[in-house]
Amino acid sequence: MNRKLIAIDLDGTTLNNQSAISPFTKQVLQTAVASGHIVSIVTGRPYRISRQYYDQLGLHSAMINFNGSLGHLPHQRWSHEYQYTIDRDIALDLLAHQQNLGIETIAAENKTNVWANQVSDGTIDFFPTMLQPKQILNADNLDVDPTALTLYFNEHHRQQLIGNIKKRYGNHIDMNVWGGSWPVLEVAHKGVEKATGLEFLAKTYHIDRSDIIAFGDEGNDHAMISYAGWGVAMANGISELKTIAQDVTPLDNDHDGLAHYLQDLLDLPMALAKAE
Repeated sequence: MNRKLIAIDLDGTTLNNQSAISPFTKQVLQTAVASGHIVSIVTGRPYRISRQYYDQLGLHSAMINFNGSLGHLPHQRWSHEYQYTIDRDIALDLLAHQQNLGIETIAAENKTNVWANQVSDGTIDFFPTMLQPKQILNADNLDVDPTALTLYFNEHHRQQLIGNIKKRYGNHIDMNVWGGSWPVLEVAHKGVEKATGLEFLAKTYHIDRSDIIAFGDEGNDHAMISYAGWGVAMANGISELKTIAQDVTPLDNDHDGLAHYLQDLLDLPMALAKAE
């Protein structure tokens, strides 16, 4: 069997409904790596709230954050690292019109920094629960072009918000809704998507497109699932993703759907039985 590049989304895919990696899923993914395959996280999450999963899995591969806008090798300098950004003026304009647009929380960030208009109560872990004075989102503090903007909004205003943002900045940005039970809207550099990161990983590791396996569950996974040689939608995934995927996992993310599917697909030699 050729070496595979296994691209894994986090929320709703690798993570269960408690935002955790189960012992069985961890075991399967580590067995895949030990068998010579490459496992890479490809997520909409920023690095600050995804590196714990990277470390938990014991990965040493490159990682993709912000739905393809950041590609890097965690914990070290890397000459191949890339980062797409958006104009800071867009972030500040959204901030100025947040109430009219129906935005409750807005965060701007890059690999190492985050700025937000307010702290989160912890219900939604995509936003910081503490902010230093220099992290308050305003024109003085935001002195760089951010990699991405993450917006939490009233669900009733979703289509109106997307339409208004597209009308205001559509020539410069793209948008993705992700986050599972707590959907957020991400605003990113025009033309950048998870497939951007996946193509980067394939070139970096010299993996043919036909040897890419990708798992996802939401709309922001569409391009990645389409790009992969074998795209797999989760049982709990949206119907639009299932229609374009090569296959669908029999089990959902809360029942180790990714792990069971990957174990069977690659015929992985498991040293331990699943703990009940």
